[in-house]
Amino acid sequence: MSISLDEAVDLTRTGDVWVFRGRSVPDRAIQLTTNSPVNHVGMAVVLDDLPPLMWHAELGRSLPDMWTGAHQRGVQLHDLRDAVCVWANRYGQRAWLRQLEPPAGPEHEQAVLRTIARLDGTPFPSTAQLAWRWARGRVPRLRLPHPGRPEVSRAPVPDRALETAYCAEVVAVTYEAMGLLPPGRRPNWYDPGRFWSGDDLDLTGGARLGEEIEVRIPPR
Repeated sequence: MSISLDEAVDLTRTGDVWVFRGRSVPDRAIQLTTNSPVNHVGMAVVLDDLPPLMWHAELGRSLPDMWTGAHQRGVQLHDLRDAVCVWANRYGQRAWLRQLEPPAGPEHEQAVLRTIARLDGTPFPSTAQLAWRWARGRVPRLRLPHPGRPEVSRAPVPDRALETAYCAEVVAVTYEAMGLLPPGRRPNWYDPGRFWSGDDLDLTGGARLGEEIEVRIPPR
């Protein structure tokens, strides 16, 4: 199934996920590393009379951040249509929409706003940091209850406040604040591939993400 960008913008709601797939060397590296066909993820924020927005993290600063009004790198809130066009036409990405069911309610939207206020402007990690953070998210933490006898900790150990954040961490932390993901898992456990339908993202409270809907982007 595919729809036009205009249709997708009209359809999208707060909490819907947008996933992207590119063909550049960095894009392919992310896809191979995470064993998924996608390399970027963002979350829609649709509030009152504001235009639909995209909450995500990226290295570029081609669009003004709708929270601060400045052009910045890292965690950003963009006009959704403009952001999708940038990712399609400048970065050569294909786009898909996955809708959150049931739709987010007012309490979810308040959690989103609190998360935006807390994370907006957080720097994007360097390439080396990105690879290291992703790898650390998959290695169980060790504790040493007895000298010389390592044991895998079964209890989740929360990370400190994020000093840097990549796209999947931003969506995951926001979903956790909305009560859609169980607390305790480290943000760097998530990567873009966790948010495509080939992975089993364990949402709570009966929530789920629908199948990918391909979005046709008009040429620049």
